Amino acid sequence: MILQSIETPADVKGLSPEQLVALCEEIRAFIVDTVTTTGGHLGSNLGAVELTLALHRVFDSPRDVILWDTGHQAYVHKLITGRRYGFKSLKQAGGMSGYPNRAESEHDWIENSHASTALSYAHGIASGFSLRGIDGERKVVAVVGDGALTGGMAYEALNNLGHSHRRVVIVLNDNGRSYAPTVSQLSQGLTTLRLNPTYTAARERLRLRLRELPAFGELAYSSVHSLTSALREMVAPHTFFEALGVRYAGPIDGHDIEHMEQAFTHAAEWDGPIVVHVLTQKGRGYAPAEEDEIQRLHDVKATKPITLENAVGSSAGLAVGGSAGSDSGGIEPPGSSPAAAIDELPQRAATYTDAFSRALLAAAEEDPRIVALTAAMPGPTGLLAFQARFPDRFFDVGIAEQHEVTSAAGMAMAGLRPVVAVYSTFWSRAFDQANLDVGLHGCPVVFVLDRAGITGDDGPSHHGILDLALALSIPGMTVFAPSSAEEVEPMLRAALELPGPSTIRVPKSAPRHVNPGEVGHGLQARQLRAGDGSVCLLGVGKTVGACVQAADELAGEGIEATVWDVRVVSPTDAAMLADAARHRLVVTAEDGVRHGGAGAFLIDAMAAQVESAGLRSPATRVLGVPRQFLAQGRADDILASLGLDGTGIAESVRRVRLEVPAEPPL
Repeated sequence: MILQSIETPADVKGLSPEQLVALCEEIRAFIVDTVTTTGGHLGSNLGAVELTLALHRVFDSPRDVILWDTGHQAYVHKLITGRRYGFKSLKQAGGMSGYPNRAESEHDWIENSHASTALSYAHGIASGFSLRGIDGERKVVAVVGDGALTGGMAYEALNNLGHSHRRVVIVLNDNGRSYAPTVSQLSQGLTTLRLNPTYTAARERLRLRLRELPAFGELAYSSVHSLTSALREMVAPHTFFEALGVRYAGPIDGHDIEHMEQAFTHAAEWDGPIVVHVLTQKGRGYAPAEEDEIQRLHDVKATKPITLENAVGSSAGLAVGGSAGSDSGGIEPPGSSPAAAIDELPQRAATYTDAFSRALLAAAEEDPRIVALTAAMPGPTGLLAFQARFPDRFFDVGIAEQHEVTSAAGMAMAGLRPVVAVYSTFWSRAFDQANLDVGLHGCPVVFVLDRAGITGDDGPSHHGILDLALALSIPGMTVFAPSSAEEVEPMLRAALELPGPSTIRVPKSAPRHVNPGEVGHGLQARQLRAGDGSVCLLGVGKTVGACVQAADELAGEGIEATVWDVRVVSPTDAAMLADAARHRLVVTAEDGVRHGGAGAFLIDAMAAQVESAGLRSPATRVLGVPRQFLAQGRADDILASLGLDGTGIAESVRRVRLEVPAEPPL
């Protein structure tokens, strides 16, 4: 086993071509076995094996800076930089991160799980090297997936690199996909030319006639073949990059280590920014990934170990978004298509995303103005079924959340009812657009924020804990927080009837289910139980279940707590706040940041309401996520550690009650 002898990048530099081939096979087997055990990103890493080895054979990491955009293609990089043993705890609490991580290794310069940022990092690092007088002594390399080039930040960085002439090697890892197939004119340029019937027919006629020439036929044929190859290079990528002042080379085979080494070596000597365009196959070497037309098994949920030998031609044992808590929305088994997604929606929602998918389909059937937008993630955000049913009303803008939001504002101005489905953590990338392009203009755009709250194993960059605070800072924004799967549809319908913008936060974890009679309506809160006037619990979203559990626990101690499902954080429900103010203690709970979050918003509104009535405010306590970056782990464990489970909320009530005066506030 060659892989067992690889502890540093230097260990791959002296391997023979035959050893490199064997090492690639071992790495793919290792990644398949690991990811199907722990969960993680599969297809992107299987496609980047040879590319990573070639990079580390040419460049000297960490002296030379290698940046990964996005970081889900960096597992091979981790393997050969001394972290093979860490894969046993990949994405587990206290274990190895699923993305590059500065705390893990000196070979990781950035924690990069949000796409389209590496070129900006590269520009800054190269500028620093230049100012320090070591320009050229230390190389800067940015490995950019073609999906990341659909993000606006990447183009801004390319423009600055070309203008400043900083020495950066940009490796364009082109597999035609980001999460799903890439949405980009640039990525289609060469394919369009090669498939153009006029071009191909003329080329073949010319080649046949040249071969018939006496004596010089084969030479002439070879010359024209070289000419047409050059023509293809000139059309899309070459023209695009060099117009920005960035040199272009390629495309070359991203699974041919020798050719990539030659290209990287020459690129490293170029006195300025240069793109090396390599073509790779996402999911290479693993049949279930190669056969998955939607994602190439971009990521999988851990089930049981699978080896290359027993997995050929079979996807048994893999789960791709098929159950609660998976990262792909619950409607994407391997090889599924948008058309199949409609029939695959479960009758009883397995996830909040399932509930949204069905609710959106029902609403769109009734209202032709409804359109749906995604930023390269139609499956994980629950839009595959919508795409199949209403392809003309579905828009995938690529990894361009900023563009997505502003485009939705324009659609709303034109009379449509846009629904923007995006991860909560990625919505923060487009806050400026949500605030000024949508909010300032009062556009009726519905933001469905998936993976809201504590998400679990993807770590600090993927917890959706900012959306409540951000949304509540936008004037006129209605903020919905469903506490059960059954609340999603009435909230979506209410949002679609509003004259202005709204957000609906959709947790990743398994949903709470309630009976039809236990579902709220409109913009009103819902009281779940009435207490004795001592304690009132205001639960936001998924913490409602924990508040009910806390009330049950307190009842065993003789404390009868009132529990409200807030449902709509803004605008606040005056009746709920009036009832809360009659208690001696009011405790709010949310799985978002408590600083400037929903609890602070509700307590402030209650205080204003009480003050206007000339009454005394009750004691209050705001429970939520502290101001810190949270590592990966099981979502329930993280919530418990923050005191946001039933036991933790009950304990907070006990502690605060000791400080509260015995008489009621009235």
